[in-house]
Amino acid sequence: MQAQETALKGCFILEPRVFKDDRGYFFESFNQKTFEELVGQPVHFVQDNQSFSQYGVIRGIHFQKGAHAQAKLVRVLEGEVLDVAVDLREGSPTYGQHVAVKLNAENNRQLFVPRGFGHGFSVLSETAVFAYKCDNYYHKASEGGIVYNDPTLAIDWGIPEEKIQVSEKDLVLEHFKN
Repeated sequence: MQAQETALKGCFILEPRVFKDDRGYFFESFNQKTFEELVGQPVHFVQDNQSFSQYGVIRGIHFQKGAHAQAKLVRVLEGEVLDVAVDLREGSPTYGQHVAVKLNAENNRQLFVPRGFGHGFSVLSETAVFAYKCDNYYHKASEGGIVYNDPTLAIDWGIPEEKIQVSEKDLVLEHFKN
């Protein structure tokens, strides 16, 4: 596996070594020791989540606050998404900046989103199965979010406005300035 740090310190694109032949392919999607060596910090994942979405769905931008903050290791099992990480670490030189990475079932890329970041994705294919590991348990009272179309962040989700699908809960999230 190889890791490439994004423009946001601590946020990494991980690319596995894929072994292909006429039968198909094999790759190691996660190895604790290798992962920690690549990202340069210990991370202990405690929860795996999975979602299925259709074209145009935007999920996020979500985060957990305080002692319940979560780091995530995200990937796509089927389809393609535009995955977005937003630096919410006050005092960080990249505070308020974001990275967007296409993850799909063909490139097998993963994105490590450290604690202190917001996270979301848009579905670019007809459907997508999205999976991620978290290093802390979900805590409802600690959840937060930023509305997907926040003008300060100006994220291009790669979906025409008339095709965007967002949950009622995500439509009423706060703006970044708040």
